[in-house]
Amino acid sequence: MAVSSALSSSRAALAAARPRTMPSPSSSPRALVLVVAGLVLSLLSGSNHVAAGGHPDYADALGKAILFFQGQRSGQLPPDQAVTWRSNSGLSDGSAANVDLTGGYYDGGDNVKFGFPMAFTTTMLSWSVLEHGGKMESRVGEARAAVRWATDYLLKAASQTPGTLYVGVGDPDADHRCWERPEDADTPRTVYAVSASAPGSDVAGETAAALAAASLVFRASDREYSRRLLDRARDVMELAVRSQGKYSDYIGGNIGAYYQSYSGYKDELLWASAWLLRATKNSSYLGYMYIYSLGANDGVDMFSWDNKLAGARVLLSRRALVDGDNTLEPLRQQAEDFFCRILPGSPSSTTQYTPGGLMHKSGDANLQYVASASFLLATYAKYMAVSKHTFSCQGVLSVTPKSLRALAKKQVDYILGANPQGMSYMVGFGARWPQRIHHRASSMPSVATHPAHIGCQEGFQSYFYSAAANPNVHTGAVVGGPDENDAFPDDRGDYARSEPTTYTNAPLVGCLAYLAGAYKSRAI
Repeated sequence: MAVSSALSSSRAALAAARPRTMPSPSSSPRALVLVVAGLVLSLLSGSNHVAAGGHPDYADALGKAILFFQGQRSGQLPPDQAVTWRSNSGLSDGSAANVDLTGGYYDGGDNVKFGFPMAFTTTMLSWSVLEHGGKMESRVGEARAAVRWATDYLLKAASQTPGTLYVGVGDPDADHRCWERPEDADTPRTVYAVSASAPGSDVAGETAAALAAASLVFRASDREYSRRLLDRARDVMELAVRSQGKYSDYIGGNIGAYYQSYSGYKDELLWASAWLLRATKNSSYLGYMYIYSLGANDGVDMFSWDNKLAGARVLLSRRALVDGDNTLEPLRQQAEDFFCRILPGSPSSTTQYTPGGLMHKSGDANLQYVASASFLLATYAKYMAVSKHTFSCQGVLSVTPKSLRALAKKQVDYILGANPQGMSYMVGFGARWPQRIHHRASSMPSVATHPAHIGCQEGFQSYFYSAAANPNVHTGAVVGGPDENDAFPDDRGDYARSEPTTYTNAPLVGCLAYLAGAYKSRAI
């Protein structure tokens, strides 16, 4: 239940747990109150994380980026759970609405399940497997398992009550007034839903995209599961289109202070249409695209859980470049406008870079934007290479697949330690990584080592304010990252820079797979 008294000592923590804010009108950030891992003992045995060619060991980073999702699991954990400092949690989720909403992922370091960013995470993990799974080698099964942990939950959310999509579990305000392990969480597990009477085209569109993309991931290995995902994707898309509106305007619970869609919902309808077109090959989804895309000619320089325009345009450009569908040429041009807005040296660039060479889009969880942009760079480079395509930015900067790959590699290398701090921003990778990440379960002893309940305020006093490294190493967690001057304080209270999120790791998985394939060699 919610805390009845707010100790003065917890108010500073609440300031660190304030909701997510917008970096710019064209996109939005993320930011809840969470914590992530420090150093004590790595789950994976060490190498120096440098491959023979002098570049980071992308294959090792890939394995860790996927492993991270196990540390974010909610529900009954399976026997093969490798992240052993986590235990079962949220086992009564959904009971407030007499449905089963157990499972799924916590978005970052708190104990709320937000359906909007969870669905985006699922879409991006699925896209990572679809585009770059061939380069994941033995890790592809682990990546599919990460997708399935999410889709099992999304199927529950979309299937239990006709005409209703459940989009969240937990009271975010009450949750953020506590510093508790997921296993101890005792704040209300409020259930949120959208329907015809409470529209949510943004979250429903993203959920439809996630289910459609995942249906392709499992099409060869589990056809029945794939069919269920696609059938449900169609149903959820119908809900998104039939009853239009932003979910944060209707469902209450102060959700809008955490994950409202600042960009509106037409980008999600375009995104979902693109994925349903790819999954079904049904040209009727092209009709949605013309409605929701050609009227949205605004230029964007971000891709995130909020604004899907750049991702949708790149996805549809595959059909234009690889399949030769000339009707989608306007979307290809919009995709290339996005790249011209982020490429250094482009006359139309709207993107700042730190002195160390990192894209800087926001003071709040900046690495989520770096990871998602890097995924699009690597993926579009693949489409360009296959179709032998090049383009230019206003006739000044010539852009080739190599140009895009080079920028993606530079951004990923920075995340993995090639930066002025010499700091890897992926926990457990490299010689130095953040020790005091903003992540509750990582910052507190596990249930195995401390079985007794740790209360809401005790968590602040004993663990949040501690200067010690987190006792549990959240291997693979990528934090919010450094500021515009490449500075990183490694401060648990600085959620904007020290919190990891699922939607940062999800696109990074695909980019790391791409680089692991391109720079394959044994670690030294």
